[in-house]
Amino acid sequence: MQLFFSMAVQAGHRALLQGVCRLVGASSGCRTHVVCSGTGWLSSLPGTRHYSSDPKEDLLVRHLEGEDSGIVVVGINRPKAKNAISKNLVNMMLEAVEDIRKNNKVRSVIICSLVPGIFCADLKERAKMQQSEVGPFVSKARALITELGNLPVPTIAAIDGAALGGGLEMALACDIRITCGTQRLPRAIGVSLAKELIFAARVVDGAEACRLGLANHSVEQNKVGDAAYLRALELAREINPQGPIAVRMAKLAINQGIEVDLLTGLAIEEACYAQVIPTKDRLEGLAAFREKRRPQFKGEGPSGVLQWSFRGPSWFLILPETPWLSRGSESSRVIDPWNQGIFSWAV
Repeated sequence: MQLFFSMAVQAGHRALLQGVCRLVGASSGCRTHVVCSGTGWLSSLPGTRHYSSDPKEDLLVRHLEGEDSGIVVVGINRPKAKNAISKNLVNMMLEAVEDIRKNNKVRSVIICSLVPGIFCADLKERAKMQQSEVGPFVSKARALITELGNLPVPTIAAIDGAALGGGLEMALACDIRITCGTQRLPRAIGVSLAKELIFAARVVDGAEACRLGLANHSVEQNKVGDAAYLRALELAREINPQGPIAVRMAKLAINQGIEVDLLTGLAIEEACYAQVIPTKDRLEGLAAFREKRRPQFKGEGPSGVLQWSFRGPSWFLILPETPWLSRGSESSRVIDPWNQGIFSWAV
């Protein structure tokens, strides 16, 4: 597998480094139907959803069942275009990401390719665009990458093939990346190394991507071509039994805490933990420890309902109901996940 760092070769690639494309138009914005068919190894999985205003199955979203319930697999399926990020694909993915964000039963997401040997590695549609179309396209695709990165549940990119430009940005927006055989790039590997890779349009394989910190794991490809996906599924199964509210809060604390100073980061972590304290899941965890058994987390909050969903704040989280928390800087941005409301609290 190869990760292609050729974003510096063309002037238009610079925008991809800052978050990837954004398209306007191209879709009526409606979900037309549900499809249970598919291609390749992923087609045998149950629960396919099709997001498209186009008859082509460019994106297949599968909600796994049984013991894997809570795992969502998002498969990109554009074999003739090498999974190039198109206007239609961006619109479908935005709809899929929004549905995942609103679904309180989702515990983890796997982003993968249904095309053997390719994750996302072509710019054919971009090359055919008029100059006036490029800006809106890049803007909407950037919004997709942002929304993917802001999902409250763990996301895993299974990179079973080449990842170029926007495809690499999509992978970098995920929490965990698995490979075979830019705003986000510098954050992942450091500014100096990111510049070297971009300026030289460097090509690296899966093992080097892992060594550089671009990927968490590098696995040897199998005959079917889905080794990275299978490893991603293993990780999702490890995450699945954990407390979903605690996992969401851990992701929020890490993502927001890394953007601020240490003191503020500790306050964010404390505030996130405060969200877990009144939940039934926390009581279940304590009871399971006391009774020496495995906990059965259901994502239950203080009212006993399934876990809430929310869109993460720009950088800070504190609850006014918990005055014992360490207070951050003045005019901190605040979010109350229980009511899905955002408000300000001047300290």
